[in-house]
Amino acid sequence: MHKDSSQRTSVLQHVSQNVRRLRHAADMSQTALAEKSGVSRRMLVAIEAGEKNVSLTTLDRVAEALDVAFSDLIQAPDARDPSRINEVAWAGVMPGSKAVLLSKATATREVEQWEWCLQPGEVYPSQPDADGWSEQIYVFEGCLTLMLGEQRQQINKGEFFMFASNQPHSYRNDGDVAAWFVRNVVI
Repeated sequence: MHKDSSQRTSVLQHVSQNVRRLRHAADMSQTALAEKSGVSRRMLVAIEAGEKNVSLTTLDRVAEALDVAFSDLIQAPDARDPSRINEVAWAGVMPGSKAVLLSKATATREVEQWEWCLQPGEVYPSQPDADGWSEQIYVFEGCLTLMLGEQRQQINKGEFFMFASNQPHSYRNDGDVAAWFVRNVVI
């Protein structure tokens, strides 16, 4: 069993509770939310039941359709400080590979701060974000390979890199030790 599976389970429970609560607050049926988000009704039923391991892209689409921030879907419903998230939002195939949304701050819409760990050989492909979005990466352990389309950018320990994220991009660990990095998404 993946060592972060209990944390991932709690996030799925938070997503389940939050999607249902926010959908009801918006007075939307599952069918209406499916149509507005482009996510199938079957997927929404599974998400609300806490049965579906959902992609970050799908959660982004649901959040946009509900007119809330991504972090509003994964944060514990009873969180006392809404700027502190600290939830595992993605777990990779390789044990130990994960993305933890640490916090958020308000920007034009908001800023998300993430802590990531990619084990050797792990890859995380990302869909292009909306125009105007950007990312800031700081590697504090190992080495990260960032692919911007076909362009390869290596970011070593202690280095940072910023880029417009409205293009296909992915994160890779081509090294032989875990790559730990902080990722800020500016929305």
